[in-house]
Amino acid sequence: MDSTSTRRRATRAKLYEAAVTLIAEQGFSATTVDEIAERAGVAKGTVYYNFKSKTELFEELLRYGVGLLTVSLQAAADETAERGGTKVEALDEMIRAGLGFIDRYPAFTQLYVAELWRTNRAWQSTLLVVRQQAVAVVERVLREAVENGELSEEIDIPLTAAALVGMVLVAALDWQAFQPERSLDDVHSALSRLLHGRVSGR
Repeated sequence: MDSTSTRRRATRAKLYEAAVTLIAEQGFSATTVDEIAERAGVAKGTVYYNFKSKTELFEELLRYGVGLLTVSLQAAADETAERGGTKVEALDEMIRAGLGFIDRYPAFTQLYVAELWRTNRAWQSTLLVVRQQAVAVVERVLREAVENGELSEEIDIPLTAAALVGMVLVAALDWQAFQPERSLDDVHSALSRLLHGRVSGR
C-alpha cells in the first residue's frame, strides 16, 4: 500500500473516531461537520475530501465499525478451529471477542445499538447489511455445530445467532453503564455459562 493510501486510511480513522464520539454525545442531527473536523484535528475540507456528506461519513462509520466486529468474531472462530477446539468453544471465544470489541469501542457500540431500533434513517439499508455480516459469522459456526452433532438439529440457527449477538451487545452495554467494576473475564464467564446452559444443554 502506498503512502497516500496509508495517510488516507489514517485520516478516515481519525474522522470515524471523532464522529462516533460526538454523535454518541449529542446525536447525529446536532453534530456538525465543523465539530467533527475540529475534534479530529483536520480542516473542514478534509472531511468533504473523504466523504460527500455527513450522512455518507456516518454510513461508512457503520461499515467500518461493524466490519471490525465481524473480523474479530471470525478471528476467534478461526483460532479455535486451528487449535482443534469444538464449535461450542468457538462460540464461547466469539462471545469473548465481542466483549473485547465493545470494551475497546464503547461509543461505537452504544451508537450502533441505538441506530438498530430507529427507522426512516438514510443509512437503514446499510445498517441491515452490516448487521447481517456480523450475524452470519455466528450462523456459520452454529450450522457447523449442528452438522457435526454438537448441537441439536432443532435449533433455529438464524434466530439463535441473532440472539447471541444481541446478548453480547446488550449485556456489555449494561456492564459498562451499571456494573463497570466487573472485569471482562467476569462478564465473559457469566455469558459463557448462559451459552453452555441454553445452547449446548450442558
